[in-house]
Amino acid sequence: MDHLKIYKDNYADMTAVSNIFIDEYMKDANDAQLKVYLYLIRMMNANLPIGISDIADKFNHTEKDVLRALKYWEKKRLLALEYDEERNLSGIHLLDLSRQAKASAGMPTAMPTASAITPMAPVVPLIPKPAPEETDPYAKPAYTLDQLKAFKSDETTSQLLFIVEQYVGKTLTPSEIRTIFFLSDKLSFSVDLIDYLVQYCLERGKKDFRYIEKVAVSWAQEGITTPEQAEKHAYKYEKAVYDIMKALGKNSTPTNKEVEYIRHWTKVLGYGMDIISAACERTVLSTDKHRFEYADSILNSWHRADIRHYEDIAKADESFRRAKAPQPRIGVSNKFNQFKQNNYDFDALEKELLRN
Repeated sequence: MDHLKIYKDNYADMTAVSNIFIDEYMKDANDAQLKVYLYLIRMMNANLPIGISDIADKFNHTEKDVLRALKYWEKKRLLALEYDEERNLSGIHLLDLSRQAKASAGMPTAMPTASAITPMAPVVPLIPKPAPEETDPYAKPAYTLDQLKAFKSDETTSQLLFIVEQYVGKTLTPSEIRTIFFLSDKLSFSVDLIDYLVQYCLERGKKDFRYIEKVAVSWAQEGITTPEQAEKHAYKYEKAVYDIMKALGKNSTPTNKEVEYIRHWTKVLGYGMDIISAACERTVLSTDKHRFEYADSILNSWHRADIRHYEDIAKADESFRRAKAPQPRIGVSNKFNQFKQNNYDFDALEKELLRN
């Protein structure tokens, strides 16, 4: 059996792919390029809107992968990309493959008439699909280009976007602007809180806006609305906090009160881990209860004694020992000096004894 017959029962639900594409273009394209082009045909035939992020999510690619695939097919002249006034991608024209094949073969091609443009150059509109009724209160809506444009044109938010661009060192992509819009619109973050959020993530080496968005959602779920609240919440998960908890013999997540103690030691008193660890060691050796209160009393007493460095602790201990050492008491009588003191002539006493 050298030949197989290929058929199916129902041809109603199908997407037609040009033989020219299969014969001439498919062999040189990679996996991402093939998926993107075929999916565009599918969405165009169904007259469905699509976005770059939708394609990326569909095939588990990045948006950059999708854009590279589109650029590849544009270079091959299978499609043409349209941009709005702000150079944001707004549409994709799927070009007639038969015209491209004739042009490649050197055959004359007539200019398409107005009536011929519609079937020959279908457009896949880059309009987000209407969002279904949301069950997740923290889900990011599919913002339209007009909504993003209005967000960027606002004086306050345009200044915020400029500041964020200075932080990340580049111009924000439409997807990244959507994230900032989401923080402001859906999560109701203030400009100051968004500013603090971006700085917080960058300080930890996280520039990915997906990471920034996840942190923002976690803050929103905790009811955080100000930078001060965010700072206290974030401090709870600092490595230093867990080091101090461990030094005090605690393995649980710190309570808000315990975090306040640690913040006081590090932020107000200005002590580093060397001095705090010394106080924690003395606390553990002295008590099993109320260890935070005990360590707090030690550190506050050291602060009043102007202890600034670890070496100062030994000096303070020596001064304390000297102050506690018993001192000779002058002018106080005891049972040994309550009697009258006599002056004896021991030479005369010896002669008297010899005569007897």
